[in-house]
Amino acid sequence: MNAPRPQAWHEALHRLQSEGLPHALATVVTSAGSTPREPGARMVITEDTVCDTLGGGTFEFQVIDAAREKLAHGESGMSLEAFALGGRSGQCCGGFVNVLLEIFHGSAATLALFGAGHVGTELVRLAAPLPWRVLWHDSREGAFPAWAADQPRLDCRHAADPQAAVAALPAGSHALVLTHDHAEDRVLVDALLQRGDMASIGLIGSKSKWASFRSRLTDAGHDEAALATVRCPIGTACGGTGGDKTPYAIAIAAMAELLPLAGTAERPDQRGLEPAELRALF
Repeated sequence: MNAPRPQAWHEALHRLQSEGLPHALATVVTSAGSTPREPGARMVITEDTVCDTLGGGTFEFQVIDAAREKLAHGESGMSLEAFALGGRSGQCCGGFVNVLLEIFHGSAATLALFGAGHVGTELVRLAAPLPWRVLWHDSREGAFPAWAADQPRLDCRHAADPQAAVAALPAGSHALVLTHDHAEDRVLVDALLQRGDMASIGLIGSKSKWASFRSRLTDAGHDEAALATVRCPIGTACGGTGGDKTPYAIAIAAMAELLPLAGTAERPDQRGLEPAELRALF
């Protein structure tokens, strides 16, 4: 059996950017004397993989170590690293290389969206400019629009088994449940609560829908503290839709409610926007 072809740096960069995963791009920007590679050579580095090469040897290992240290410590942005090939790098080339390290920490949050109906579609469109990874689920065949296949950081998942779909989510995901079927919604919320490690859970619907769900979820063994973590109806913390029940209005209200929970709003004191401040944006 043939081994898979190693990815070139540009293929790896495209994949990691599309999936919203942490990585570093190392680029040789200047060189002098005898060096392993020329300016413009690039390599992509993650926590456990390396794609392409800057020439190998101790010099390359030091570039990899520097990149992984920055990824591990949460550093961001760009830094210029200098390597004397004979001093710091312990090689006999005798040249000098400057390497630009660009650190990408991946998606700021993961949104697990259940339901590819009208509101779900508008939510995906609204989330597109945000640095989030969106895991879009639907139990129906052919539910996703064709344009979704090419959107960065968007993973469309046919989820015939709701419980298995929930089990596959990364810990700390923000979940929004808005499928075409109330019974499926209830199974999803039950499974999300059983995991106990979701960053937030939102459920589309009315107060009467939540009252019915709440009763049945209590019978299923969920206590008051757990049930209090579910937001239903979604969007009400930021003033709701003002009576507008169109999918776009519901999606805007739900997204405004989710923004401070997902920590996307960047402020000097690193806090999220308050509901009153969010209402002023829309």
